[in-house]
Amino acid sequence: MGIDVTELFVVITVIAVALIFDFTNGFHDSANAMAGPVATGALKPRTAVILGAFLNLVGACLSTEVAKTISGGFFDDSLITVPIILAGLVGAIVWNLMTWLFGLPSSSSHALFGGLIGAVVVGAGIASVHGWVIVSKVLLPAIVAPLVAGMAAAWGTRLAYRITRKTPSVHSNTGFKYGQAFTASMVALAHGTSDGQKTMGVITLVLIAANLQASGTGPQLWVIIAAGIAIGLGTYSGGWRIMRTMGKGIVEIETPQGAASGAATSATILASAHLGFGLSTTHVSTGSILGSGVGRGAKVRWRLASRMVFAWLLTLPGAGLVGGLAALLADQGVFGVIALTVLLAGACVVIYVMSRRHKITHANVTDSHEVLVLAAATPPTTYADDPRLEAPPTGKPKKVKRPKAKSAA
Repeated sequence: MGIDVTELFVVITVIAVALIFDFTNGFHDSANAMAGPVATGALKPRTAVILGAFLNLVGACLSTEVAKTISGGFFDDSLITVPIILAGLVGAIVWNLMTWLFGLPSSSSHALFGGLIGAVVVGAGIASVHGWVIVSKVLLPAIVAPLVAGMAAAWGTRLAYRITRKTPSVHSNTGFKYGQAFTASMVALAHGTSDGQKTMGVITLVLIAANLQASGTGPQLWVIIAAGIAIGLGTYSGGWRIMRTMGKGIVEIETPQGAASGAATSATILASAHLGFGLSTTHVSTGSILGSGVGRGAKVRWRLASRMVFAWLLTLPGAGLVGGLAALLADQGVFGVIALTVLLAGACVVIYVMSRRHKITHANVTDSHEVLVLAAATPPTTYADDPRLEAPPTGKPKKVKRPKAKSAA
């Protein structure tokens, strides 16, 4: 299997971009596991992301079924080129960063699938896409899994409150905090098992397209380790903007419902990963949180939930559009690959600078349920550090001159 220096440069560039996507996947989806325990205080924010990062790494090494589906099931790999895969990754990364900026928990998985589909359609033709595999492995699970997880979380939440209705809250809350920490850990493990494999599949597809690996084979050991480390580092970085939406924005989470939603999420994801479904962890986690809120009878912010669903519907076509446009540039040889990489870096910098205007960190992630981008985008909130609140006047108050009273004659 020979490969010239130019093609090797392109392969290395695309693998690096794939690992960058894996990193964005980690911080974009870290809220899926850890938003609940952070919101209730079951885990401290830094502890939560460290635990999530480690379990993401472990989960990524447990299975390769989803990776095999991506590398050998979605597309006719004989028609796929390395620049096409780069274009698909660009579409996925840009969509991930845009939704992260607005605090919308959209699907990193669907961003990846959409970006790749758009790039493959433009670069290799629609015939190279295996439509039925995408419908059966991606679209149908995207509809069924959140509903199943939501119903399971609703019934689990009702059962948890019913069982502990005569238990003093001080004892039940302590027990459920431990339970919530455990179920959140299981979700982080499941996320690594599901989403960590997607980048493995992409890198394997790159190696097959470059004739560096035989068609139909699974990911190599170094690919598994690299993908696991990248998603773990991304999870450690926090993804606090989406964590605020998931933990505070949709519904106020209590420890019993947090434990129930975590259990429903982890069971759904682990089962789907075993079957090789390209499931969205975000969809399942959000469905579970909504279901747990309904099960408790809590106030659900359906307006925000509807915005999230709208973002879900736009993810595949939106990332696909960016991936398709990127494929037009990536097809221009090495110059196109370099230009596309530079444009991606520029987009990342612009989005990052915009996010600094209203910074969210582990210190203020639970202060509000809103994620601000532009000061005029939403009405003022009530938390103390809101940068839109007017600063108090700094100067000394002016003295008002009063007329002197006339002395009596």
